[in-house]
Amino acid sequence: MRAVIQRVKNCKVEVDYQPYSEIRRGLLILLGVKDSDEDQDIAYLIEKISNLRIFEDQNGKMNLSILDILGEIMIVSQFTLYGDCKKGRRPSFIKAAKPDDAKALYTKFVSEFRKTNLVVETGVFQAHMNVILDNDGPVTLLLDSEKNI
Repeated sequence: MRAVIQRVKNCKVEVDYQPYSEIRRGLLILLGVKDSDEDQDIAYLIEKISNLRIFEDQNGKMNLSILDILGEIMIVSQFTLYGDCKKGRRPSFIKAAKPDDAKALYTKFVSEFRKTNLVVETGVFQAHMNVILDNDGPVTLLLDSEKNI
């Protein structure tokens, strides 16, 4: 499971150019699901993301987590995080989970993240979305559960 995490001042998702969801200060999580991902990948990423100290304290140091600041979370599915561009000019998505499997794990990821009692908003699985964000910093990180489990 891969996640691109962006610290945002605000973020909103539009579907069919209509507002769908919105958050204020917090994190945008673009989530890609691999064909071999399991519950342990979800647990790892949620624990890691929840406790990453990427928000500034009163001294301007990145010492606070999303939990510390009671920030908000936007989770958007993004199978293209498993695009392999090594050969040719068209990405291969062979390692991305099949849509039904990916949706189940994405839904579980969202459900488990909501247990942190933070505000959690989402995009729409498999929809064409416009994600509009104000990247704060910018701070953008890539996490891959396969590299750490």
